Amino acid sequence: MQILQGMQAVVIGLGAAGLSTVRHLLRRGAQVKVSDRRASAQIEPETLAFLAQAGVALETGGHSSAFLAGGDLVVPGPGVPLDVPVLCAAREQGLPIVGELALAAGQYPVPVIAVTGSNGKTTVTSLIGDLLKASGKKPFVGGNIGTPLLDYFAEPEIYDSVVLELSSFQLDLAGDFRPDVGLLLNISPDHLDRHGSLADYARAKQNIFRSQQPGDHAVLGGDDPAAAATPLNAGVERSTFGRHQGAAARIMDGRVCLRLPGVEAVFDLAQTKLHSSVNQLNAAAAVLAATLAGCDQAGIAAGLAGYEPPPHRMAEVAVIDGVRFINDSKATNIGALEAALGGCEAPVVLIAGGRDKGGDYNLLRDVVARKVKRLVLVGEAAALMQAALGLIAPTETATTLDDAVRRAAAAAVNGDLVLLAPGCSSYDMFSGYEERGRVFAECVRRLGRERSLS
Repeated sequence: MQILQGMQAVVIGLGAAGLSTVRHLLRRGAQVKVSDRRASAQIEPETLAFLAQAGVALETGGHSSAFLAGGDLVVPGPGVPLDVPVLCAAREQGLPIVGELALAAGQYPVPVIAVTGSNGKTTVTSLIGDLLKASGKKPFVGGNIGTPLLDYFAEPEIYDSVVLELSSFQLDLAGDFRPDVGLLLNISPDHLDRHGSLADYARAKQNIFRSQQPGDHAVLGGDDPAAAATPLNAGVERSTFGRHQGAAARIMDGRVCLRLPGVEAVFDLAQTKLHSSVNQLNAAAAVLAATLAGCDQAGIAAGLAGYEPPPHRMAEVAVIDGVRFINDSKATNIGALEAALGGCEAPVVLIAGGRDKGGDYNLLRDVVARKVKRLVLVGEAAALMQAALGLIAPTETATTLDDAVRRAAAAAVNGDLVLLAPGCSSYDMFSGYEERGRVFAECVRRLGRERSLS
């Protein structure tokens, strides 16, 4: 998307990505207007001051179609549903609706590695960044991982590569965005409340490859049937990772066995923090992508050894009376919950629930039957989950997360594992999965202190 001097852009939503988009458009010489659903009093004072100083018109308290007047294009933030009335009005007026990826398309002067998938993308993105750094490179790491992807253009001279985590929301409006190396880790039901169907969700994810050209690389989770079956453009180099025979990065006995034309290497994960079954897959994906991006074996080995996984992902909080308490609050969909349970060897008392995202909890029946000794449900989706799983494992409901921790602890014995893996979003009770994970950890530690005094 070419931004011409004086073009008028209307940005919908003033979150982190929206504010980054405003700054980017101003750097390109556009005239910018912003519409946000929050009242002015709810917007950070420094943001209001910046907008006023930059001459950016601001609409608050909702989005009106009248605010589109004079606009040449509309840029919604990733969290703005594409069927809201203001975007429907923009389509009726023939205004282009583009996302931040479309604005970045063709603008990065350095190689781009882009990562998407239902689960694991933050770990893989951050790990690729660490492998690049350990190999002497200077990557920009951003996108859905925290730093908005357009922030790269504020200081592009600092970086020699770009690593982006991309959500399905961002890929909905990818435009002509084209990564040199694109990764699709897996596809499992998620965000169906927005996308409507698993097929539409999968198509959004697969947009990561839509504009790739001959010589570009596509890295696919070969153990995941939906990801492995992704169609690619002619001439795009396909590589897979996983436990299947023929994978370019194959997991065998806790090691990543890499085999590419002219490259063979083995990376042992036993002494790293990537030794779990889930993180072995994440490591294989990252090793493959980093190799395709030109990293050397010594740098990759060093990066794997020093990697610290992001918080709230299968993180041990405490061991109380022989029971391990594990925080996997980032398991916000059915696939992540299934993967978390699949990697557990001990009997599990599972704490799950939250805000439903439209998935089918019946898909969990098999893994719950094999792994879960008791199910403690909390949040808005508790009734839905109990209807699907209540006959598979003994089930009870809790009113708060603290109540859930205490009920789970009462049901666990020495050698068991209490696992917070909600399978749902957190927005019914918390501001995000991070707050949910922190509250879980606080509840567990408080319980530990009480047990030690009794």
